[in-house]
Amino acid sequence: MRLVIARCSVDYAGRLTAHLPSAPRLILVKADGSVSIHADDRAYKPLNWMSPPCTLKEGDDNIWTVVNKAGEKLIITMEEVLHDSSHELGVDPGLIKDGVEAHLQELLADRIETLGEGYSLIRREYPTAIGPVDILCRDADGATVAVEIKRRGEIDGVEQLTRYLELLNRDPHLAPVKGLFAAQEIKPQARVLATDRGIGCVVLDYNALRGIEDDKLRLF
Repeated sequence: MRLVIARCSVDYAGRLTAHLPSAPRLILVKADGSVSIHADDRAYKPLNWMSPPCTLKEGDDNIWTVVNKAGEKLIITMEEVLHDSSHELGVDPGLIKDGVEAHLQELLADRIETLGEGYSLIRREYPTAIGPVDILCRDADGATVAVEIKRRGEIDGVEQLTRYLELLNRDPHLAPVKGLFAAQEIKPQARVLATDRGIGCVVLDYNALRGIEDDKLRLF
């Protein structure tokens, strides 16, 4: 990971345009190729970012240009670099899910047909370079489906599944890979983002999966 603290301005050109005026900011360049710009607030959320796969070109004129596969650009104009360091973090063991999420994954894998008639399990915890996909399966048409499971479905979970899909779709043995975002509760903002990215949403009933109540999932 590369950490750069700099006074800079940022322009985004893609499906829309956005501008961040000059100010001191933190720029993160991660091993997966992603670039994100942060202020000293907003908790973990960046002001702007470019998800992988993308390329970063550092020009001699102190202008960084980040371009993704869709041709969208993130242009960072450096005015003063205050700090620039790189650190090797190694392979991360990944987030340890809480008991409910882990049990949801286990139950859904055992009853994968509840996602739809003809669904079949490929495997749980399917490994990728950026962490394991909760469930990888096939639908009735034989298409590959990646399922990300959360107790509470928020935007972060959709972003995580998006990164998995970008990697999985590079594998010709799996592509095309569709995404399903599954949670006991899905926030409206997460649902809007998932729909925009062509990701399906599944509301999970924990008790129903355990066989305590109705044996159905609600798909939206």
